[in-house]
Amino acid sequence: MRKTVRALVLAGLMAATAVVAAAGPAQADTTICEQYGSTTIQGRYVVQNNRWGTSATQCINVTSTGFRLTQQQGSAPTNGAPLSYPSVFLGCHYTNCSPGSNLPMQVSRIRSASSSISYTYVGGTYNASYDIWLDPTPKTNGVNQMEIMIWFNRQGSIQPIGSAVGNTTIGGRSWQVWRGSNGANNVISYVAPSPITSWSFNVMDFVNDVRNRGAITTSWYLTSIQAGFEPWNGGVGLAVNNFSASVSG
Repeated sequence: MRKTVRALVLAGLMAATAVVAAAGPAQADTTICEQYGSTTIQGRYVVQNNRWGTSATQCINVTSTGFRLTQQQGSAPTNGAPLSYPSVFLGCHYTNCSPGSNLPMQVSRIRSASSSISYTYVGGTYNASYDIWLDPTPKTNGVNQMEIMIWFNRQGSIQPIGSAVGNTTIGGRSWQVWRGSNGANNVISYVAPSPITSWSFNVMDFVNDVRNRGAITTSWYLTSIQAGFEPWNGGVGLAVNNFSASVSG
């Protein structure tokens, strides 16, 4: 749920709309158009429409392994916030926790955190964003203090929050690193130089890089792992084809 320049009023909006509607397990071709509508898949993950930045219609088609954006009628200037963050997640987001989740979990207790993602891209202005959320407390509601964003793809004249601070290699891939704050939480973003359509990786590689930068400590808690899109305009047909995540401690 981020963008180029985040205003404090948007953080207030998110806090005011912290209650997320939850539904039962998704069947094939479940459609969600409600602003904060959500459902569960595989009895393990939550898929959310999360249309937090616009009143325009947005709908997603939920499958057994992910979702596809089927309607997107909004448009936002590229120097401001995106329209939404339709996504699938493991963990807790604004009191909506995935079934049987063992998150939040203290970083020092995590033995492994693996994930796999497969995207479909189309035209439009958007990023394919993989979010990792952390907080000093085992928080399950509201905004966490640290957001790690992994930009698998960037289309259009958009950029991460803050400014570029260098480059790094994580998981055998090169990333441009951005660092900043949106007024509600700190953000460190890792931008791929070219689109990545699928990848299996160790989530802790990114968490440890953020820790090495002094942004968190091992006493912090991993609260959720999320994958989806931040559209500014267009994007019908964008899809998370498959998502999996597992954290053990």
